[in-house]
Amino acid sequence: MRIPKREGVLRAADKVAEILPPTPLLPVEIAGVSCWVKAESLQPIGAFKIRGAWNRISAIPEGERARGVIGVSSGNHAQGVAWAARRLGMQATIVMPSDAPRIKLDNVRALGAQIVTYERNVGDRDAIARELQEKSGATIVHAFADPWVIEGQGSAAIEAEAQLAEHGLPAPTRFIAPCGGGGLSAGLALACPEAEIVPVEPVGWDTIGRSMATGELLAANKDAPKTICDCLLAPAAQAINLNVLRNRAAPGLTVSDTEIREAVRFLFTHARLVVEPGAAAGVAAALAGKVPLDEGTVIMVTGGNVDPHMFAELVGQA
Repeated sequence: MRIPKREGVLRAADKVAEILPPTPLLPVEIAGVSCWVKAESLQPIGAFKIRGAWNRISAIPEGERARGVIGVSSGNHAQGVAWAARRLGMQATIVMPSDAPRIKLDNVRALGAQIVTYERNVGDRDAIARELQEKSGATIVHAFADPWVIEGQGSAAIEAEAQLAEHGLPAPTRFIAPCGGGGLSAGLALACPEAEIVPVEPVGWDTIGRSMATGELLAANKDAPKTICDCLLAPAAQAINLNVLRNRAAPGLTVSDTEIREAVRFLFTHARLVVEPGAAAGVAAALAGKVPLDEGTVIMVTGGNVDPHMFAELVGQA
């Protein structure tokens, strides 16, 4: 497999900049420290996944595009793949869990993609995607274990570095990022090799953290607890992400649903952002004092595709 590199991140940043404006880099104060929030929730699909999907799908040779693309996702990557495919005139098929948030299922359909559902924790979504590929010859666009996807996600860090420079500040010292399969964290690590990378996972779903700690590629625990962070439930770690993150990120940082809820309310109150639970994992870690902060810290807020009723319940809780 092609190895993701910083040069690829820089190329991806140029490609993304051609079609999308930079997302805002918003100042926030946490525990008396001024730092920054990168509001990827304001992307056209409401999530950072548009970066990797566009970088991957636009790299498919013209002669192969007629066969379409296949994505596997609980919703945000699905929307990124559907958006990029529609822009390029390609057919997209997305393998999604049947219990994915309704808003994400509806958004994917609205973008013209076909959805194939499976039962989470029962069906093998990657096996389903491979079966579909054998029938159609379509290109599988993996949500996180793909070099072009990783490089595309890293374009967010290139943007953030330029935005800090506009404020007269040096390069980012630290990125705190919600983590599912590690595609974003790996991309950030490639983009800014001098910055500390802090992946944050839900309690009981720390597949990347446990894999980094043991040096083995681990799957999610079968008895992993339920969580409101549907966008961070990767079934297993992949080598391509671990190879980038090894020696670049400290393993083992997790946050609870209670801490996530507080972070969602904080972002709504202090940054006027509507975010889905998993997207607030980095902010949750910062608010809980689990990671140091300084004026060069950039916290990734990765998505805003949240059911309105769920969001009202989250922000309404005291």
